[in-house]
Amino acid sequence: MITMPEKGRDWSDVREEMIARGGGDAQWRDGRTTVYVFNAGPEISNIQHDAYGLYMAENGLGPLAFPSLAQMEKEVIGMGLSLLHGPEGSTGAMTSGGTDSITMAMKTARDYARSRGKPREGQNVVLPQSAHLAFDKAAHLMDIEIRRVPLKTDGSYEADPVAMGEAVDAATIMMVGSAPNFPHGIIDPIAALGQVAEQKDVWLHVDACVGGYFAPFARMNGVPVPEFDFEVPAVKSMSADLHKYGYCAKGASTVLFRSEELYAHMPFDMAGWSGAPMKTPTLAGTRPGGAISAAWGVMNTLGIEGYKRLQGQVCATRERIEEGVKRLGFDVVGNPMLGLVAFSHPNVHAFAIYGEIFRRGWFTSVTKEPPSLHLMLSPKHAEVADAYLADLDASVKAVQAGTAGEKVEARYS
Repeated sequence: MITMPEKGRDWSDVREEMIARGGGDAQWRDGRTTVYVFNAGPEISNIQHDAYGLYMAENGLGPLAFPSLAQMEKEVIGMGLSLLHGPEGSTGAMTSGGTDSITMAMKTARDYARSRGKPREGQNVVLPQSAHLAFDKAAHLMDIEIRRVPLKTDGSYEADPVAMGEAVDAATIMMVGSAPNFPHGIIDPIAALGQVAEQKDVWLHVDACVGGYFAPFARMNGVPVPEFDFEVPAVKSMSADLHKYGYCAKGASTVLFRSEELYAHMPFDMAGWSGAPMKTPTLAGTRPGGAISAAWGVMNTLGIEGYKRLQGQVCATRERIEEGVKRLGFDVVGNPMLGLVAFSHPNVHAFAIYGEIFRRGWFTSVTKEPPSLHLMLSPKHAEVADAYLADLDASVKAVQAGTAGEKVEARYS
């Protein structure tokens, strides 16, 4: 059993050990990691560190004590809503991450449904097979049934609005679409889902945890991004992560609502205990001030032009990767438009290729349906795209030749 040392050590010694312990971690700073970290370069990283440190000790739970944080959060939410066509009166809150945002959106939709007299028994959420598993986690917490509906069969890997509509019943509290979905990077047909939601009188949530702070800038850069946000009248709520393509410090996300009336079903408010009355907007009590201040700092430093530049780099890199993997015989899954891309090989199993390219120093990911390699690209990857494609080519050939697993020298650029 590990016990606390009787006597503390010098910080320089502790710090050195901490750095050494990270020696075996994914080396994301060199661009050879395409999951977990969104690398916009050292300049943005330094802003994250500095802005977080300025309010590291402050607590967003206390807006009266720290009105600076309350104002920064309000402005972050305002910037998000302005990008996502939030109408007059729209609002929201910052959370610790996408799962937190999704959980709070589901809780809000549940309580809204209850306020309108919907059945409490058999409550369910209808979502496409590709929707994030955070919905299942939230449903488990709230004893809500999840109804996953197969995707379209036309090879688009999009949600099927007709099939989802057929899965809706009187106890459905929410329908879900993704912009984009995580497994394939595909934007669901949100406008068509909105029509179904209006017909069925059901809350429509758009999970834009990946794309909320990417798609608006891609559209500004000329990418033909379809309607996916509050521009669709049936969309009642959205989740959008700041610590993904907002390039803000972890953990920071936003959960956004079309109106104050809807949002009013989210906060927790209680006075019936021995302590002071307490009202919290999200699940958390303590809310790290650094996450709020870092988000505000990064967003104000980058501005629209900065985000357009970074997202343009990512889209250009994705296009290079797509062209490269196609030359190597892969098939790109669907029609990705943003920073995610999945691709499969008709003759070589993706998981075998994954194992080989991992051995060559790349920490990437896979998708199960269909078995594919999966990349979540950052601006940094523009520098290493060619090296990745070269190692991917070598990995495919090694698997085909039956030499996978033999010793190779990982090449670091």
